[in-house]
Amino acid sequence: MNTITTKDGTQIFYRDWGSGQPIVFHHGWPLSGDDWDNQMLFFLQHGYRVIAHDRRGHGRSTQTSKGNDMDTYASDVAELAAQLDLKNAIHVGHSTGGGEVVRYVAKHGNGHVAKAALISAIPPVMLKSEMNPGGTPMEVFDGYRTSLAANRAQFYLDVARGPFYGFNRPGAAIAEGMIRNWWRQGMMGSALAHYECIKVFSETDLTDDLRKIDVPILIMHGDDDQVVPITDSAELSIRLVKNGTLKIYKGLPHGMFATHPEIINRDLLAFIRG
Repeated sequence: MNTITTKDGTQIFYRDWGSGQPIVFHHGWPLSGDDWDNQMLFFLQHGYRVIAHDRRGHGRSTQTSKGNDMDTYASDVAELAAQLDLKNAIHVGHSTGGGEVVRYVAKHGNGHVAKAALISAIPPVMLKSEMNPGGTPMEVFDGYRTSLAANRAQFYLDVARGPFYGFNRPGAAIAEGMIRNWWRQGMMGSALAHYECIKVFSETDLTDDLRKIDVPILIMHGDDDQVVPITDSAELSIRLVKNGTLKIYKGLPHGMFATHPEIINRDLLAFIRG
């Protein structure tokens, strides 16, 4: 297995294929680098070096009881990038992974990052508050925690069969294999890390991080995202970045890079080559 060991002793699993300009993929909660299989194969075939890691507590990485916070996630990526000697890299993040990209690029990416892309990503901040009145109420995230603690296996099936891919919409073409793969990835990880990550993806405020990013950034979001609503994420993030492009996908769900890779891969490739 390909792993690096971080300064606190955590082993981070990663896949590293090909050569050329590196593209680093950052997965969402509670998944693993396997969620990027389609994109890994696509961009490898287009001449890029593709890397996808499992966040600590997720997939095949150490199920640590410490460091389940956005600063540590970003620091782990910085250690991975240093050990793999990644230069002029493109970082692509989905959902929580989009938050990880933003924190990494803002804190550690100077001189190492060429471009960034956020897909259905959590920034600036998900939680509803006086400062963020359009956000998602705490009761929703408390419900996630309750469901995870009570029956994680059933909860993960319900998320994958429902809002994540939009399979709860009338007439949706349900992909059973996609649901099972989501569940498989989720159940590989740590219940504790996944529980604590709910706070990370809902409460981490990435407003200042977005303002610090000066590399080109593509923000991609479906307008039928039921998990991270576009009005309180992408439409706010684009106002904060210096060099950003917002692409809105009509009718597409939170997991649109998996349900519609032919659209998302095409637009990512155009952005990377542009």
